[in-house]
Amino acid sequence: MMGGNGSSRSRHAWKQVYRALSHGPTKKACSHKSVEKFPKEVQDFANMFVQMQTKRHAADYDPTTRSKKSTVLLDIEGVEAAINDFMKAAVKDRRAFAALVLFKQQNERE
Repeated sequence: MMGGNGSSRSRHAWKQVYRALSHGPTKKACSHKSVEKFPKEVQDFANMFVQMQTKRHAADYDPTTRSKKSTVLLDIEGVEAAINDFMKAAVKDRRAFAALVLFKQQNERE
């Protein structure tokens, strides 16, 4: 939507979207049952986001959390693979997923 490379990307729009993503609601959207309707590449990406957000939260807020370097390196490989696979999904599915995580669903109650 706002990505791209070099001159095809609006730097201002990219920064705005990049900083606007709220991790809590994004994690909730990635855990929503509607993700099951997406192709496997998108589902795997959503699941990876949830896993990594959970680990990040533990690292930030639980002083007893410790991670081995080898585990972190495996996580990085997993995230890179999830991103690469996600990028292989059809553009329409990636855009629909972006809409899911960026915009609150109207039928959800607070």
